[in-house]
Amino acid sequence: MDNRLTVNYENKPCYDIVFTTDFSALKDEILNLGFEKRKIAVITDTNVEKLYANEVVNALDKDFDTVVTYSIPAGEEHKNLDEIRKIYEFLVERHFDRHDLLLALGGGVVGDMCGFVAATYLRGVSFIQIPTTLLSQTDSSVGGKTGVDLNGVKNMVGAFYMPRLVYMNVSTLNSLDERQYASGFAEVMKYGLIKDESFYTWLIDNMYEISDKDPEVVLEMVKHSCDIKRVVVEKDPTEKGERMLLNFGHTLGHAIEKHKKFEMLHGECVALGSIAAAFISWKRGLLSMEEYYEIRDMFVPFNLPITVEDIDKDAVLDITRSDKKADSNKIKFVLLKKIGKAFVDDSVTRQEMEKALDEIIYIENND
Repeated sequence: MDNRLTVNYENKPCYDIVFTTDFSALKDEILNLGFEKRKIAVITDTNVEKLYANEVVNALDKDFDTVVTYSIPAGEEHKNLDEIRKIYEFLVERHFDRHDLLLALGGGVVGDMCGFVAATYLRGVSFIQIPTTLLSQTDSSVGGKTGVDLNGVKNMVGAFYMPRLVYMNVSTLNSLDERQYASGFAEVMKYGLIKDESFYTWLIDNMYEISDKDPEVVLEMVKHSCDIKRVVVEKDPTEKGERMLLNFGHTLGHAIEKHKKFEMLHGECVALGSIAAAFISWKRGLLSMEEYYEIRDMFVPFNLPITVEDIDKDAVLDITRSDKKADSNKIKFVLLKKIGKAFVDDSVTRQEMEKALDEIIYIENND
């Protein structure tokens, strides 16, 4: 399997996604981009720092003027403008200029925050994504979306800003606990459901190998996910059309995530949102009952939730109105015409969403 994909922007090569199993090639990849003798800031979080920060710093050796590390407190609750200001101050104090480089080492929160800093510090500095979770490797590190939450609304402040490189060391997935790994699988499932029925079938056929983190199967899964996203973002880099399909499961998923005060992981909420979207698709006659239940039950082997407790339906639905995907008070909802083919619909009613939430809210004896 080729270990590299190239992502185009405005019909020109923009950045490569490199797939590997260690950090040994990182230095040469950075040097090939022309950053010799420049300063590098490794932006990470307090969890990932303990695992990989020293390894990354050591891999960069002495070919760069300065290599420093800044750690964000781990957790979605720290994805805010106050923490962004602290990163700006760290870079100013160390005299970083627009020719220097930032490395986003971590999961989706770190990648989004580092990318937002890169987009806005000195009106734009270069950055590289080094995703370390399944969710960030298959989704958030590709496509140039950056941002932070505002008053609990996910990614309300942000920018489209492309990395110079995405460096995937898939061996970092071995350090994920079962829950974090499963969270990322919700985004992987999304690709099969919205774009590639054969990939969806492949995921079903390889569910045990995926759960066991078989190295070859995981590498193929990550690369195929990135390739699907690459095709989508090349056609629609700033989410004016087809890229909205990547929000499958996110409308109600984000609302549940906020309502639960981020106690649930992003992928867990996306799984619930995906089930709700598939339910609406079934009730509209787009999916068969068998297809709906297969989609729902596919999340079970990966320990993703198919029901949720302690949520207020009205509160969740009210949150969807403040979601950034709302347009002129219409909720843009991604539904399935069939497995492997999705579309954006703005006619989903509050009643339809209520019934979908009824399907995923846990009650005693719920199957």
